Amino acid sequence: MVESIVEEPLITGDKTPADVTRDVCRPLEGKPTRLWYVGFLLALSTLALGGAAVAYQIKTGIGTWGLNRTVGWGFDITNFVFWVGIGHAGTLISAVLLLFRQKWRTSINRSAEAMTIFAVCCAGIYPLIHMGRPWLCYWVFPYPNTRGPLWVNFRSALLWDVFAIGTYFTISLVFWYIGMVPDLATIRDRATGLKKKIFNFFSLGWRGTARTWSRYETACVLLAALATPLVVSVHSVVSMDFATAVIPGWHTTVFPPYFVIGAVFSGFAMVLTLMIVARKVMRFENYITMKHIHAMCKVLVFTGSIVALAYLTEAFTAWYSGSKYEQFVFLNRMFGPMAWSYWIMVSCNVIAPQLLWIRKIRHSLPAIFVLSIVVNIGMWFERFVIIVTSLHRDFLPSSWSDYVPTLIEFGSLIFGFGLFFTLFLLFCRFLPMIAMSEIKTVLPKRERKQSVDHGEAA
Repeated sequence: MVESIVEEPLITGDKTPADVTRDVCRPLEGKPTRLWYVGFLLALSTLALGGAAVAYQIKTGIGTWGLNRTVGWGFDITNFVFWVGIGHAGTLISAVLLLFRQKWRTSINRSAEAMTIFAVCCAGIYPLIHMGRPWLCYWVFPYPNTRGPLWVNFRSALLWDVFAIGTYFTISLVFWYIGMVPDLATIRDRATGLKKKIFNFFSLGWRGTARTWSRYETACVLLAALATPLVVSVHSVVSMDFATAVIPGWHTTVFPPYFVIGAVFSGFAMVLTLMIVARKVMRFENYITMKHIHAMCKVLVFTGSIVALAYLTEAFTAWYSGSKYEQFVFLNRMFGPMAWSYWIMVSCNVIAPQLLWIRKIRHSLPAIFVLSIVVNIGMWFERFVIIVTSLHRDFLPSSWSDYVPTLIEFGSLIFGFGLFFTLFLLFCRFLPMIAMSEIKTVLPKRERKQSVDHGEAA
């Protein structure tokens, strides 16, 4: 047992605490790498292109989209549900794995938390765009107003989204910031001039005393316990947008757990995508090791298998229900005019993750990187299939119509990715993307000493 722990440390390179501080602070104190500049330029260009499309849509109206009287939701709500799901892995890694004392989370939790914040920001934009008049977005909040007894509909699942996602964003932001305070103090002590004053303000007077550390750890555990229910509740609430409707293909009780596990599945796929790139661009190969990659691959295979089971359960329920409308929706998904989107979803989300059982693929970073992108594509198509293929064939054949997205909708799609990667690259440049204070607790020498102590005690 002792030998296996020593042979496969979480952190490689025989790093000392001083090495950790120097390596993590290096991207913040020096010049960015050429790869960072290339990535930032691409992300910013994508953001600008997508932003132009969104600005044109807001100026002109949502008639620039390919929506019709049958398909009232298209790319906009697909993107919304997709980005809410992407944000789930951050809270899972930070909160749930912290409560379960999983040490492998220490190298990726900070970046995953940042990913959550940025993904929720991207998600929140699409309902605003969908309103057509985003400057009136405050109408969705219950507040004393001059419009008479006009209140929001508290029975609407769409209003639940406002409260659920708002709460999720607030707790995730506080959790992310509180966890970063010790590292901000470390950067403060190494900085000079204006930078020192900025980090001194945000480090909240951190001094690193025993009492400070005790209160900090207590606060982290309490915030983790508070955030853990949100992992389940947020995407369950989002699923109610569909499950509480009477439309065939939506009206099903399997949606809440189905959406939650799908969100964790897509979130971990995005974490894998980002971490594989970040370890190369930021030169963190010693901190984000193959052990971390393999742990995330295990989660991907596990959640992917549950997603496959959910697909089968959904189809079986439609058949077993005896409802000709439910049965038609699923047959139409599989063999109708938009069957290509269904089979892309199945190929990416059911078949592709199972390739990770193959050792050669599991130990190949390029293969894992490609598979993580494939899963992200598949999970976007999952939301597209659920929304569009359930709507484009109405109860009355006379109401049937096909949905064809416009260039403006494709622009709004890339706008979200441009915003997300721009924010993430700025985060990597100006804030520590690895939690120094937590990494120092899992260094190989400390693990070796603990293993020896346990062996002697035995």
